[in-house]
Amino acid sequence: MTSIITGDIINSRNIDSNIWIPLLKEVLNSVGKTTKTWEIYRGDSFQIEIEKIEDALLFAFKLKTVLKKVKNLDVRIAIGIGSKNDNYNNITEASGEAFINSGKAFDVLLKKQRLAIASTNQEFDTILNTSLALALLIMDNWTVNSATFVLKYLNSPNTSQKMIAKELNISESSASERRKRAGLDEILQLEKLYRQLVKQKFIN
Repeated sequence: MTSIITGDIINSRNIDSNIWIPLLKEVLNSVGKTTKTWEIYRGDSFQIEIEKIEDALLFAFKLKTVLKKVKNLDVRIAIGIGSKNDNYNNITEASGEAFINSGKAFDVLLKKQRLAIASTNQEFDTILNTSLALALLIMDNWTVNSATFVLKYLNSPNTSQKMIAKELNISESSASERRKRAGLDEILQLEKLYRQLVKQKFIN
């Protein structure tokens, strides 16, 4: 059981690729550095395996924050959960349930929203995709400041808000306001729910 993320960059043609490709590669490289782990293709599309399925949504959130740090840039992300065939060298040539589900989420579900999940469990998919649709009402409208704040927190969840404010050179009250506007607490609750449901439906 694994998770495969398929995505593409929104508005990539209107922004210098020298700005966003290094950011994309940096976050993809944080998982692994071989073509069996991830690959960028067709210029602005990518695919990556997150072996621990409980970490897939957090990675998707981080990926969105990294790209939303660039004004007018965004990303569509499809998470597929399932089995896979290990006989491949390049992830874009691989097969299995996880790849099929990721493709299904990308081709069908992403017509309605920018982050979606498809798995072998319909109940799981319904709960998460409904929750994500609501969360995206805020996430899709993140400003550069909001995305920067959320990414700081996701990368260092044990860092105090006071310290994050200091790193961003803003007041604590401004940091608190950014946290609220970004819907960070609600997004963290959703990520926790995802982990709980993954454990119930796929790991136990």
